[in-house]
Amino acid sequence: MAMADLLVIITDVMLWRISYYLFPGSLMNITPMCRVIAAQRYAASDWSVWFTVTFSFDRFVAICCQKLKTKYCTAKTAAVVLATTSILLCLQNIPLYFTYEPGEIIDNVPWGCYVKPSYYTDPGWMAFDWFDVILTPFLPFTLILLLNTLTVRHIFLASRVRKGLRGQSKGGNSSDPEMESRRKSVILLFTISGSFILLWLTYFIYFSICNIAGKNLEDDTDHSYIFGQIGFMLQVLSCCINTFIYVTTQSKFREQIKCMVKYPVISIIQLINKQCN
Repeated sequence: MAMADLLVIITDVMLWRISYYLFPGSLMNITPMCRVIAAQRYAASDWSVWFTVTFSFDRFVAICCQKLKTKYCTAKTAAVVLATTSILLCLQNIPLYFTYEPGEIIDNVPWGCYVKPSYYTDPGWMAFDWFDVILTPFLPFTLILLLNTLTVRHIFLASRVRKGLRGQSKGGNSSDPEMESRRKSVILLFTISGSFILLWLTYFIYFSICNIAGKNLEDDTDHSYIFGQIGFMLQVLSCCINTFIYVTTQSKFREQIKCMVKYPVISIIQLINKQCN
């Protein structure tokens, strides 16, 4: 999930937006190159969203399906799910490469990436556009809300039973590590899922209104342009926020970050000691 969010920041923010505004004459703005970047940024965004869905499903299985947990919640299963999801989303975003055309041709070199006018009028492209938005983020919205609702419901029901068995319903105040772990899981689920839904909601509303009204999504003379740009900004911000959520809530994630930072320093020290000896 963190790697997918990082790819969104690299492809969407650094290579697509910053490069376009600050380095208009760079190689990144040659049409074939910016087509690849455009397809990559959409794929990275889809990865970030669907990895959130797979995370929610993983937590649902771990908490609510104890029999399935031993078979599903393994490193091998996680690798298969992530690899399959990544490949399918890459294939789904390949058509986006062909939605752009050059803005101008200089010395037989095409420059710029502009959405083809036919993308907004051709029935095939319009159907693909709706399919793309239903796949991301409408379907993830529904799945995340459903999975989290079922997970929280299960936790609350299990908490009542557990409190009754431990005598806490009669006023006991003894600590329960299991319940504390479940409470943290609920907080993490709501934090990640809630921020995802809230920050993607503006973009989804903007897309729906523009397509129902038949407006061009890139028409910067329309008053809805600012609203749309805010939606895109919040969409990218969602990926930035997720990484900080992992750092603040996951102890194992924090340990991996520390190891990643320490590794180059330790390697250099070991190399120097080896050279000295």
